[in-house]
Amino acid sequence: MKSNQLRWGVYSLILLAVALAAVVLSLSVGEVSIPFRELPNIFSQKESMEYGVLFYIRIPRTLLGFAVGGSLSLAGAILQGIYRNPLVEPYTLGISGGASLGVTFVLVSGLHLAHILILPIAGFIGAFITIFLVYSLSIRNRELNVNRMLLIGVMISFISSSLMMFLMSITSSENIQSIVYWMMGSLNESNQALISIVVILSLLCLAVSYMFVMPLNALRLGEERAKHLGVNSNVIIRILFIITSLLTGAAISVAGVIGFVGLVIPHIVRLWVGSDYRIMLIASFLSGSTFLLICDVIARTVISPNELPIGVITGIVGGIVFIVLLSKSRKKTKVLS
Repeated sequence: MKSNQLRWGVYSLILLAVALAAVVLSLSVGEVSIPFRELPNIFSQKESMEYGVLFYIRIPRTLLGFAVGGSLSLAGAILQGIYRNPLVEPYTLGISGGASLGVTFVLVSGLHLAHILILPIAGFIGAFITIFLVYSLSIRNRELNVNRMLLIGVMISFISSSLMMFLMSITSSENIQSIVYWMMGSLNESNQALISIVVILSLLCLAVSYMFVMPLNALRLGEERAKHLGVNSNVIIRILFIITSLLTGAAISVAGVIGFVGLVIPHIVRLWVGSDYRIMLIASFLSGSTFLLICDVIARTVISPNELPIGVITGIVGGIVFIVLLSKSRKKTKVLS
């Protein structure tokens, strides 16, 4: 037991150090280069251009990337534990489809011109309407069926995509461009209140999720075995579903649809640190934050001064890393057998 705790402590410190390095990289690299050694001096130079770039662009962007990456990865780790399926991610339940439909409706109707917060609010509402439908339709005889929930989520995702394409077919090309750009994800949010909410919510959900590490470990054995171990699986799954919904809904509403983080990162973390949720949760959060920050740096530097949508980078990098690690793990399995 002590050896496990020591090992998990080492893993956590390594991941924390890597995450801090990613934060420094995000603050330093960009169209305006700010050397790491000069970062402390810039704090006292409030009239300089570097100060404005750092405080009004890069710090908010870095905080948002840290929170969104951690939220999506944490939500993916929890959902994969509930469903006992490594292919499940936050968007599998149709949450991204609902959020995208909400944003599409607002853009097509022109309601986004009324206030700057209308767009993220519409995404959040769309995500939670989808969550409510998936949850309500998955209950039979007061019992929550996770497999039924997964199927309903996939179907609602298809319905949302079809409705979104219908709205896109009857709107202007300018609105279509805005919708497509939002769907590819971006960390260009400047509203400090929204960023603060997402950061606080992500850290709060991480802390609350640690209250359920033992039930999550029990659910890995199956719902029936978890019940024999004294776990009220119906109540636990409902609470965890609410936590993942908050994490995903908040991330999507502010940063748009950023794929692959909730799928790839928990799987990679599981290959490295194991499946025990006492280390999986914090490792997934820190790894997701690091991954998204690095992808954001690539997105805004690879074709500088232009910027790629971050969803493009997460899909390419995440997919390649996932395939490489998966092929290596299979080779090791063959050698051992």
